[in-house]
Amino acid sequence: MKANPTDPVKLLQALIGCNSVTPADGGAQDVLAGFLEHLGFTVTRLRFGEIENLFARIGSGTPHICFAGHTDVVPPGNLAAWAHEPFSGTLDGGLIHGRGAVDMKGGVAAFAAAVAQRLAGGKLRGSISLLITGDEEAEAVDGTAKVLRWMQANGQIPDFCLVGEPTSQVQLGDVIKIGRRGSLTASIVVHGTQGHAAYPHRTDNPIHRLVRALEALTAKPLDAGSAWFEPSSLQVTTFDVGNPASNVVPAGARAVLNIRFNDLHTSASLEAWLRETVARFADRFEMTVAVSGESFLTTPGPQVDSLRAAVAQATGVEPRLDTGGGTSDARFIARYCPVAEFGLIGSTMHQIDERVPVDELRALARTYRAVLDAFGV
Repeated sequence: MKANPTDPVKLLQALIGCNSVTPADGGAQDVLAGFLEHLGFTVTRLRFGEIENLFARIGSGTPHICFAGHTDVVPPGNLAAWAHEPFSGTLDGGLIHGRGAVDMKGGVAAFAAAVAQRLAGGKLRGSISLLITGDEEAEAVDGTAKVLRWMQANGQIPDFCLVGEPTSQVQLGDVIKIGRRGSLTASIVVHGTQGHAAYPHRTDNPIHRLVRALEALTAKPLDAGSAWFEPSSLQVTTFDVGNPASNVVPAGARAVLNIRFNDLHTSASLEAWLRETVARFADRFEMTVAVSGESFLTTPGPQVDSLRAAVAQATGVEPRLDTGGGTSDARFIARYCPVAEFGLIGSTMHQIDERVPVDELRALARTYRAVLDAFGV
């Protein structure tokens, strides 16, 4: 790329210019691979299914610090509502506009620039790698989880991983995420006996049974929270019968619920509780459970302390350690090595006119450079 590699602006504009609405890549990983190869990285392209991923590493010593991120983005929505074309990367008024500016091509560009800054300062003492997927915004089946398995098989698991998700809330540096809640979705179908509403003794109303089961499930909080996590939350997200007749008791009723759970639970313990509770009210039911991730926590210690000190030194803001929000690919990484998340202010991510201030983008690159220094690479 014919630009100053230590400045993330041109790289971010080039990445935004790639229409990489998941699962498409749009050339984004080619852009990044070329940039990293120019810096001296060995880049391995890893395609799983239709998803483009890459692993890039420079250096072979320890400590080995990995940056994880993604180049896929969510759809732009109503194109006419955008002030600038969402895949233009337009720089206007000190802001870079476009889908992915914040989530999270901005973080990827800032880290790549930070590495360029570090390499300009002398020989590495350890090694730096990047795990970049094109499958974070969708089902996350052919992305980070499979790249990690490849990394383990090839001796590439790092000593620490930093995920560049936009964690900052009000000002750059105010939040570092050291864990995430787990997420479980359950679909419950209760079967009954259909019949005329005027003859209830000939029916078995599944709605009544399902309503009572849901009442029991939501009667009290799952917990009061733990040392690092807020209370777990169970939310019923849909209740469907599909009955067009007002004088017919239906044969079945269905509900879907989602549980965001902390480290006091596992998906297995929650599924067992769900099944036991529903069985108290329904003799005949089916339940399917999907788990997008277990809860995890990187316990504060020397590595988290180093990250926190580097962010504070670079931004002038004392970061708060947090575990809130939804899921991220850190849930996969936590199975292999310590992981934390830090990045831009996320106020415009997934919105119309997603954008990042140039000053904030450059400040993030300087902060990532400080993190590399703090970890001794």
